[in-house]
Amino acid sequence: MSADAKPEDVAVPEATWKARLKQVGPGVMAAATGVGAGDLVATMVAGSRYGYALFWAVVLGAVFKLALGEAVGRWHLASHRTMLQGWRTLGRWATTYFGIYIVIWGFIYGATAMSASALPLNALFPVLPVSGWGIVCGLVGLALVWFGRYRLLEKLMTVLVGIMFVTVVGTAILVGPNLPALGAGLVPSLPDGSVAYVLGLMGGVGGTITMAAYGYWTFAKGWRSPKWLPFMRTDNAVGYITTAIFVAAMLVVGAGMLRGANLTAGDTGLLQLGDALATDYGQWARIPFLVGFFAVAFTSVIGVWNGVSLLFADWWRTWRMPKSAPPETAADYDHAAGERSPAYRFYLLWLTFPPMLLLFLGKPFQITIVYGVLGALFMPFLAGTLLWLLNSKTMMPAEHRSRWVSNTALGLCLLLFVGVAANELIDTLG
Repeated sequence: MSADAKPEDVAVPEATWKARLKQVGPGVMAAATGVGAGDLVATMVAGSRYGYALFWAVVLGAVFKLALGEAVGRWHLASHRTMLQGWRTLGRWATTYFGIYIVIWGFIYGATAMSASALPLNALFPVLPVSGWGIVCGLVGLALVWFGRYRLLEKLMTVLVGIMFVTVVGTAILVGPNLPALGAGLVPSLPDGSVAYVLGLMGGVGGTITMAAYGYWTFAKGWRSPKWLPFMRTDNAVGYITTAIFVAAMLVVGAGMLRGANLTAGDTGLLQLGDALATDYGQWARIPFLVGFFAVAFTSVIGVWNGVSLLFADWWRTWRMPKSAPPETAADYDHAAGERSPAYRFYLLWLTFPPMLLLFLGKPFQITIVYGVLGALFMPFLAGTLLWLLNSKTMMPAEHRSRWVSNTALGLCLLLFVGVAANELIDTLG
């Protein structure tokens, strides 16, 4: 089916488990994009400091992300509106905040994603410096997303996720998990000094602006009506269960191999792990891990370059609408036109070229502060607005409004993200 198929043109197969699994794709895109190299390092550091004691936070965080991803997908499919069309109904403040955030976020994140992808390439092929490989990764990502369409990107992301799974989980198996200790880690506990790590594991891993892009990928897949809800829920579950496995694997590596090690924060911590693998097991263990490191980082490049550019294009279209314009529905949103729009291509260029300056100059202090403040507020903004929109009697059909399970999960997500935001704001402003 074409990406811009209208709802009446979409043939929905019978929702058997086999049919549902065949449709998996957007959830893997969203989950893989949201988990970056820095997230894996943060988990590895938590494991090196507290062993398996925080495993419960990994599991609970995956449950929260699953609930949030389901909410985003249900909003798109059941309300027949995109995320921006929903935010527009809340007032100008919502679209204004998002517009400021997405511009600043793209400038900083573009450099972060390119640098993270460059680190393992520089370690494997030191013919170019990190900045040089970063530019190469940015240009390759730009070309893939500029000329490619959703089907191609989904297939490429699936291959990269497969590489991630084999290398990251394979590293955990090589290290050898302590299964009794892992089981004991399911019991909630808070070792001294662990609160910030708990908040990070529950609220940070896999939780970014790309969660808001999930609904656009469901539209790209051809899902345009509530009949696709069972497929969306299976797809979302596969994506975030996969994410939870990645994160748990890095916790095992940190607890089993690096306990007590003084790890470097940020993406370079994974290079330290590669060196440790080479020391303990030989170069044969280091090289596959660096390939997996690249897969983890480059999925974020592809996913962000496509998904967040779609968000920006829809924001620009929505922002320019007069206040008197009536509320829109999904029938007013053309995914294929969005990928061809000048706003989509402008944001692709914005993600790629201005951030290259930061590869050489570092992150200016003032921009980093603004980025940290706006970024800390985004996940509470997403959870809170979804909680409101999914209970709207005017926009959500009664049969698809949130029930107590979803409302409880989204309410807990909101409280969690407020806690994460407070922690990040203290760190940023401090």
